[in-house]
Amino acid sequence: MCGIVGYIGKRDVAPLLLEGLQRLEYRGYDSAGVVINSPKSGALKMVKAKGRVRDLEARVPKRFTGTTGIAHTRWATHGAPSDVNSHPHLDPENKVAVVHNGIVDNAAELRAKLEAEGVVFVSETDTEVITHLIARSQGDSLEEKVREALKVIEGTYGIAVMHADFADRIVVARNGSPVILGIGEKEMLVASDVAALIAHTRQVVTLNDGEMATLKADDFRTYTTSGTLTNATPEIVEWEAASYDMGGHDTYMHKEMSEQADAVDRVLRGRIDDRFSTVHLGGLNLDAREARGVRRIKILGCGTSYHAGMIGAGLIEELARIPADAEPASEFRYRNPVVDPDTLYIAVSQSGETYDVLAAVQELKRKGARVLGVVNVVGSAIAREADGGTYVHAGPEVCVVSTKCFTNTVVAFALLALHLGRIRDLSVADGKRIIEGLRKLPGQIAEILAMEPEIEKLAKEYAGAQSMMFIGRVRGYPVALEASLKLKEISYIHAEAYPASELKHGPLALIEPALPTVAIVPDDDLLEKNRAALEEIKARSGRILAVAHREQEKADHTIVVPKNEDELDPILMGIPLQLFAYHTALAMGRDIDKPRNLAKSVTVE
Repeated sequence: MCGIVGYIGKRDVAPLLLEGLQRLEYRGYDSAGVVINSPKSGALKMVKAKGRVRDLEARVPKRFTGTTGIAHTRWATHGAPSDVNSHPHLDPENKVAVVHNGIVDNAAELRAKLEAEGVVFVSETDTEVITHLIARSQGDSLEEKVREALKVIEGTYGIAVMHADFADRIVVARNGSPVILGIGEKEMLVASDVAALIAHTRQVVTLNDGEMATLKADDFRTYTTSGTLTNATPEIVEWEAASYDMGGHDTYMHKEMSEQADAVDRVLRGRIDDRFSTVHLGGLNLDAREARGVRRIKILGCGTSYHAGMIGAGLIEELARIPADAEPASEFRYRNPVVDPDTLYIAVSQSGETYDVLAAVQELKRKGARVLGVVNVVGSAIAREADGGTYVHAGPEVCVVSTKCFTNTVVAFALLALHLGRIRDLSVADGKRIIEGLRKLPGQIAEILAMEPEIEKLAKEYAGAQSMMFIGRVRGYPVALEASLKLKEISYIHAEAYPASELKHGPLALIEPALPTVAIVPDDDLLEKNRAALEEIKARSGRILAVAHREQEKADHTIVVPKNEDELDPILMGIPLQLFAYHTALAMGRDIDKPRNLAKSVTVE
């Protein structure tokens, strides 16, 4: 969601901050701003703008120079997108500047108290409350001022603070929203996402919740909000700056879809054990005896990660014969769930920072549950909070909508299911069969991606639809859910997904020539059942696009994908529908990498 960038050092800071904001554009935002400390005047200078970073850049004057600054891209929560509501926020004396990701839950109460004391607010934001609290603090240092303000704040935050009277430092703090320090040579950086840092340094420190840091040009220190020093050790980021470039593609989404064969090869590499027809997942921290003691598995995720978890639950039940189900983390954490000591919980998140998933993990840990993480970002909050887990190794995913990370997450679940299955009752022969199927995936994905021209033509035929239905059964239903989500996210066409068996219980009322249906029809033991659903739709003059392993007579069009093992087919059947959504949106002139109202990493409720 919102993005933070900060720098202190010797370089001219404005161009560096603007470049950092551009690298964070993929997270989703509606306005942007930058503030610098001018060394000649000793005052803070600020520029803000509703719209894109390019709109902000156009407003920055030529003589906007300094060597310390913070910047922000805002995704509106409190107050509509506007110049005045965008960050940074300054106090009336222009001494304190704050950028903030997250939500201050008690903002209304604090605002009322400050107004009663004579403070005049200029924005509708919760962040301005933080600015005034820091400005009015009696602390002797900037660190003390920030610490005093945080004592009365309830909610989530990742903040960066500058003060004209303490021009040699930036103070940052984290509670539920990412804050990452970049360690340079006589310069320090801070950001909410490593993407903004990677062009300047690969040494990073990720703050924990309840942790603060002071950045100076030649040094940094970390400590808790109560003032206790912490021993943060820099880590080396495995990704390079080139990973965040488009690489000759028109959009990040297209680039990331095209990388899926290599990404899947990467998640498989070094993990397959042919001797025992299983896989090695060393980071699980779950030995064979503990694995055999698991009686149930609950998978928690949001959006695309939830859909990947649904496929993962099916794989675990089929291969490991452990009862498993998936649930939106946002629902789980509010329904006072029964936490069973024999249940293994798995948290799924591309960013590893999704707030609803992270909050669910923290609640589960509080209740003594064992939690594994399936995430893409090394060192992310969920990876650190969990007892163990596995990385999906998809590489950086910049487009707001997830493609390669979804695919790799499902493959990671296939590996986990195989691992658990071979510990329990899955035979050597079945283990070998699944391994052979996994090894086929990169080549089969490449085959599907080569079908793009054909899928593009189909997308143009369906781009005029006002609404679309997606259906599938058992293994195919989560694929239908994810394909429906992809279409609505980037094309803004209304789309619904249903189990194919549920059509007769209501959705058939919607079927007509103007409502196309996309049907997931794998060549498995439910083939005839799925074909019967196509018959029901065709009898009502419905238009059908099938994704199948062979041509479907009742479909108007069929995208034929390569056949793998039944359990692994869902991994392949979703990929042509990513391309379908992409080319539908392209035909409609949508901003594919930055769909309206959405953000990449959802770090607020």
